[in-house]
Amino acid sequence: MSTVMKKAWGYRYWVLIILWLVYIINYFDRMAVLTFLPYIQQDLNLTPVEVGQLASVFFFAYAAAQISAGFLADKFGSKKVMYIAVIVFTFVTALTGVVKNFAQFIALRIGLGLGEGHHFAPAIRAINNWFPFKERGRAVSFFATSWAVAPAIVPVIVTSISIYFFDGAWRPVFFVLAIPGVLAIFLLWRFVADSPKEMIEKGRLSEDQEIEENNTGPVKMTKEEKRKSYGVFLKDLNFYVFTLCLFCQLAVYWGTSTWLTSFLVTQHGLNLKEMGLFASAPYIVAFFAMMLGGWLMDNVVHRMKPVALIGYLGSIPVLWMLGSVDKGNTGMLLTLLLLVGFFVNLNFGSIYAYLPKRYPKEIVGSATGLANGIGQMGSFVSPLIAGYLVTVGADGTQDFSKVFIFFAIVSALAALCAFILKENKADQVSAKLDEQKSVV
Repeated sequence: MSTVMKKAWGYRYWVLIILWLVYIINYFDRMAVLTFLPYIQQDLNLTPVEVGQLASVFFFAYAAAQISAGFLADKFGSKKVMYIAVIVFTFVTALTGVVKNFAQFIALRIGLGLGEGHHFAPAIRAINNWFPFKERGRAVSFFATSWAVAPAIVPVIVTSISIYFFDGAWRPVFFVLAIPGVLAIFLLWRFVADSPKEMIEKGRLSEDQEIEENNTGPVKMTKEEKRKSYGVFLKDLNFYVFTLCLFCQLAVYWGTSTWLTSFLVTQHGLNLKEMGLFASAPYIVAFFAMMLGGWLMDNVVHRMKPVALIGYLGSIPVLWMLGSVDKGNTGMLLTLLLLVGFFVNLNFGSIYAYLPKRYPKEIVGSATGLANGIGQMGSFVSPLIAGYLVTVGADGTQDFSKVFIFFAIVSALAALCAFILKENKADQVSAKLDEQKSVV
């Protein structure tokens, strides 16, 4: 790739692809743990409740990090925050291969959550800086497919590495996963900047007429102006309705992702290779669902609500039925897994495009970080509750039917939030910010 592009604004697609690849690497680390979870549980002699606690503590740290990540990205720039995030989660992932007990695992899960939690909001802010308003739905939807592509390929890749290189052992796989982390650091350093203006000023890109107002980056504001600007979303009731909707969506997504491999191994008796294939199935469909949701938002309905309602209402019956599929009925199991992948993920791209479309770029990093920080508590609560809902028989067998009924109920709550959510045009909100700045 040439260091100087004729079309600076066209370079945004390279930036998007790199951000997408780096976030896939982020997901490799967390999904590897979830893929091997039934075997880690066996090796460390963990109960279902302890497994739920391990999953939940990660998301507690992840949620807390989301809030600080947004503010740090607004203050220091997206690239610096992402650098630190990748270094931390790469180091912690390598250490996972030597974990010996529950307490050590808890500490590592907290470290991984803090590292990965500082990645998302800066990435969304970078996309917001590089892409014009009319393309943000599609851009964020494409970025969101990283958490469809990664779960689709990670179970197959890590189980294959385990089977063909380490005789089924899970620990050495985590040492290998440090290599993609180093690659991510290089990609960020070499090809990404916080905004087009930054790369133009450094002489790495040449300016052209396609660049819009986004190339300038955030407007410099005083502390008082910044404080008042936060009121644009903190005083917006719809911001909290949206956050609750996101809470529910993440609760369902990460609840199912956390317990899926254990469900397949313990309730349906799949071996390591079969489990890897079936665990990937929902996320293969998820990629297309996310892209479809973003396309519908940008080109058809121009709103998040209709996409959300289709996704949430469709999730209710398929989740409910998934938990009660008879053992051995692999055809029905696979069908429902594919449907879950479609409906649960349909709204992912469009829901994260809501805030960039609604709020000015000066505060979108903070708004995204706060909303995602609170919303990620759904990821914390859901696996924990699910751990208590797993029914363990006298012979050690486990039943997950109540777990998936719980996920279906949460999907219904998400549908209610989406129904009452109002979507004003972003320029109306921007006008409020301009008015506030003119008063100061």
